[in-house]
Amino acid sequence: MEWKQLISNKRFGQEHKHAERHDDRSEFKRDYDRLIFSSAFRRLQNKTQVFPLPGSIFVHNRLTHSLEVASVGMSIGNDISRRVIQKRSELKETLIEEIGTIVSAACLAHDLGNPPFGHSGEKAIQTFFSEGPGQKIKSMVSSEFWDDITHFEGNANAFRILTHRFKGRRQGGFVMTYSMLASIVKYPFASSLAGNHGKFGFFASEAESYKKIADELGIFCKSAPGEPLKYARHPLVYMVEAADDICYEIMDIEDSHKLKILSFAETEHLLLSFFDEDIQQKISQRIIDEELTDENEKVVYMRASVIGKLENECVAAFLAHEEEILAGTFEGSLIDHISERQKKAYKECEKISYSKIYQSKPVLDIELSGYKIMATLMEVFVEAAVNPLRFNSKQLLRRVSSQYDIENENLEERIMAVIDYISGMTDIYALDIYQKINGISLPIV
Repeated sequence: MEWKQLISNKRFGQEHKHAERHDDRSEFKRDYDRLIFSSAFRRLQNKTQVFPLPGSIFVHNRLTHSLEVASVGMSIGNDISRRVIQKRSELKETLIEEIGTIVSAACLAHDLGNPPFGHSGEKAIQTFFSEGPGQKIKSMVSSEFWDDITHFEGNANAFRILTHRFKGRRQGGFVMTYSMLASIVKYPFASSLAGNHGKFGFFASEAESYKKIADELGIFCKSAPGEPLKYARHPLVYMVEAADDICYEIMDIEDSHKLKILSFAETEHLLLSFFDEDIQQKISQRIIDEELTDENEKVVYMRASVIGKLENECVAAFLAHEEEILAGTFEGSLIDHISERQKKAYKECEKISYSKIYQSKPVLDIELSGYKIMATLMEVFVEAAVNPLRFNSKQLLRRVSSQYDIENENLEERIMAVIDYISGMTDIYALDIYQKINGISLPIV
């Protein structure tokens, strides 16, 4: 793959206008601004990241997480583009200089497709079809569609949100640049190749859209004609993934300290273990010199130091493996290829996160509740989509937003409209609809 071809500001859905555009440097910033001001991005403020909706202590939700990932992504992208241009002078004053902006925009968009209640919501959609009442529709739909819905995936759904033409919307969806769209596809293959991992990059309905983008950018195709579509990753995907990996793991540690799931001593040990003894002493001395006595502020300083270190490590890992990445042969993530000390410390954070945070009572409680809410919504609305002429079905389907094609004659389109509607809900809206359709609450007149 070639850098000059990989970075394109051509807009999906408005290719015919590309020749008219001359303000090259602003196109990727327009992607960023379009996302910031979108309702899909705004709804992330009410979607669970890890912990339930905050009480007196405000922890991360999907929106604050995405903003922080975008900040780290901008740094990673800028540092890598600067170093790549230093090595290859012919890339100077090209769109390669805009990599930081592209990565930052992609980071804003990376969680747009996640349903309410985090991973439990994702699982509820999958298992409704693979284990629940939705099994009965298997014989009514294509094998490709069945693979898509039984592996329902937030990453693939984000690509759909950005590219699909919903009712009343313009051709090309959000009409984003090709390079930005390619940068969010973490698993660039069809759902039939998801395997036990369960991840994939695009629904069958958007496969041609991804193929069009990938072929234009010169992304290496790994599948033979007639096989399920599979591509190499766009290089910028590694930068988006690294920013996400850094933020969710380290910020979860900070949140856990605020919520008193982890003690200060445990948190300090985890964060300082990213550094050798000399750097640890310098960080501790800086905290003393700055007269930081508040434990939360101490954690903030140590957390910032760790993020800075991991950002530098991921930049170094990308540059060390640039040729493999461009050849489509690189394995794993950038975090997998950082220095041994930082990798060991990161793995320890993962271990503690799994045992003490993701298995903690507040997280398990919201997952159990969220799963029940999502499973119920899926059952009620899919049943209505399968049997749309029944009285109750008509009433329910009137609740579905007009942008979703719920009245389509094709069953697959109606089921996908239900999934679009439910996955786009916020946590509170999903709870509200759940209570209303179960007669638990009524609007106050």
